[in-house]
Amino acid sequence: MNAEGTTIPSRAAALPEPEPGKDATPAVAVRGLSKRFGAGDAAVLALNEVDLEVAYGELTMLVGPSGCGKTTLLCVIAGLLDRSAGHIEVLGIDPDDLSPGERVRFRRENLGFVFQQFNLLPSLTAAENVAVPLLARGLKRSLAIRRAAELLATMGMKDRVGHLPRYLSGGQQQRVALARAVIHEPRLIVCDEPTSALDAHTGHRVMELLTEVSVAPRCAVIVVTHDSRIFSFADAVARMDDGRVVEVARGRESIAQLLVSH
Repeated sequence: MNAEGTTIPSRAAALPEPEPGKDATPAVAVRGLSKRFGAGDAAVLALNEVDLEVAYGELTMLVGPSGCGKTTLLCVIAGLLDRSAGHIEVLGIDPDDLSPGERVRFRRENLGFVFQQFNLLPSLTAAENVAVPLLARGLKRSLAIRRAAELLATMGMKDRVGHLPRYLSGGQQQRVALARAVIHEPRLIVCDEPTSALDAHTGHRVMELLTEVSVAPRCAVIVVTHDSRIFSFADAVARMDDGRVVEVARGRESIAQLLVSH
């Protein structure tokens, strides 16, 4: 919307719609994806020919030991890192087909991010931080702040909407970061350890909110986590090791077997 409250056409409206049925186009499709840092003898292969599909309407978790490539894969999918080799499509778009400006707009319109370091703007209040994606879309400031405050209230932050980040606990900052990621109703949300700084009750509420987003037919959520308390929220679990996706499980029984066996 613009300052008058009318809708601004966005690239999201032109994206391919997922097709119904078992052969529906995935939200994310990765084939032979590799990512190398450095060169020569000092090169590190962080991702080694990764294959992965993330379905629309699902919450997919990436699990595995520290250093196995989970966060690197998440950043490549989100367009924050370039791939070294392989193929990737996000919401039906190959990022290499976009100009730098189009990539920025694509991320702004279609992706939500939750990372471990929160990345909150220190000079903005909690509500103002959450409102940033709406303001970037041209929504009137007063309406954007009101929507942000309403969302924060549902996350137990009603009395903190006017506080700067330095006056918030780690868990409260995490909730602000999550609210910022979902407020503009993105089609893909990527989260790196979204419950790591939260108590069990708040972590459960955060995952409920992410689940509400993921069940939408045009949306998907990817979560990197070590938190066994939230595994039950997954529709699919991809286990990584040594830069590869070595196993993918879907369905409660298959997920439980994968997690128990490893």
